[in-house]
Amino acid sequence: MFGKRTPEIFYINERSQTASEELAQVLKYCILQAGREFCEVVFLCIGSDRITGDSLGPLIGHRLSAYRALGFYVYGTLDDPVHALNLTDRLRMIRHRHPNGLIVAIDASLGSRRHQGYITVGCGPIRPGAGAGKNLPEVGDVFITGIVNVSGSFEQLLLQTTRLSMVFHMAEAITQGILIGFQTLEAAALAAVPAVAGAAAVSEQELL
Repeated sequence: MFGKRTPEIFYINERSQTASEELAQVLKYCILQAGREFCEVVFLCIGSDRITGDSLGPLIGHRLSAYRALGFYVYGTLDDPVHALNLTDRLRMIRHRHPNGLIVAIDASLGSRRHQGYITVGCGPIRPGAGAGKNLPEVGDVFITGIVNVSGSFEQLLLQTTRLSMVFHMAEAITQGILIGFQTLEAAALAAVPAVAGAAAVSEQELL
């Protein structure tokens, strides 16, 4: 699921009362550690509203689209999803519209049983659909994924039978974390300031 260049992954338990605050802290850290200049932030929410387990991205995009006045851009909603069939074209369009944009890729994923229900955040790209055997391009400077079910055989069936309640609550936690994190970013950071010296990294052990 994760791109080859991903240096570290942070795990956050969605059931934790502080999940959104933890996500906000880690997301801010990863944005500041992106390693390149950018002047705007683009949230690319990947998934299909036709499959319960894969609807995490569109649900988050739908919620985030109500807060565009904060200054970020959102692609991938319930009304206009970004999925396997149009990802390549949408990615080309986003890079044309936002050549200096930092892309935060958001997607559902499958993982180990112990991490089911966890949110992952990290620097670097993800490869959407890799867990289901799809050959799609890597995307994102920063990623957020939600582990909605256990990986194994018949991945498509697992996504189709994932409980909507889990996906909904995870989407809410991620959305709130994004809003908290984005609003606490200083204007200088959004104007392409590189990683600040002494930025505190949140370790996986601290989050688990």
